[in-house]
Amino acid sequence: MKTLAVMSRKGGAGKTTLAVNLTLAARAMGVKAVLADADPMRSACEVLKGREEAASVLFETSAAKLFALTQACARAGVELLIIDTPAAPEADVAEAVKVADLCLAVARPTYLDLAAAVLSVAVIQRLGREGLIVLNQCAPARNGVEPPGVLKAFEALRFASLPVAPTALRARVIYQTAFAQARSVLEMDPDGAAAAEVRELFAHVWRQLNGEGRAPMRTANDDLRRAAGLKLLPIG
Repeated sequence: MKTLAVMSRKGGAGKTTLAVNLTLAARAMGVKAVLADADPMRSACEVLKGREEAASVLFETSAAKLFALTQACARAGVELLIIDTPAAPEADVAEAVKVADLCLAVARPTYLDLAAAVLSVAVIQRLGREGLIVLNQCAPARNGVEPPGVLKAFEALRFASLPVAPTALRARVIYQTAFAQARSVLEMDPDGAAAAEVRELFAHVWRQLNGEGRAPMRTANDDLRRAAGLKLLPIG
């Protein structure tokens, strides 16, 4: 079994949005995935509680119970456990990092979010775990031109000591529309841009969890990397 911790030390970065959509994307792709909501806000529970299969997809838990939960999930044949972590205190965040095979540090392309991402990176590295930074809620390109803030965020993250996911997620209303119906963006609009981005990100994450290098693939963010003039670190 593989364990993925989705984390952000700052509220509003989209941690729960990412955790829920990755869980449902994994299940749609045939991976037996479950989501552990370890955040006292219980946002993931609020989204998923209306689903018929909620009891088999979602666990309401706490940092202190995560190790026991990982053992139980492994015995039950779960292939992927995704943890929606609390933003604080750091001791609780650390418990999630300790049991994770890979940690996703989620950040919006804003100064305060990037500063919070640095705090997440510090915890991941202090505990000797593997990590990946995911940019979320990025403004879409207009007429093929990336917003300066997005380009600056990618540039700043070059110095964060962790690789940056090649796929950034864009700010799209469909995420909230889907949550209102206890669904993922893949279920709301499987052929849409948001669904394509989530699939791409999950594919990258799943390969890294399984020790595979990133296969050459054109993604929705190729133009972003060319426009920024950056060479993002590869996954794997």
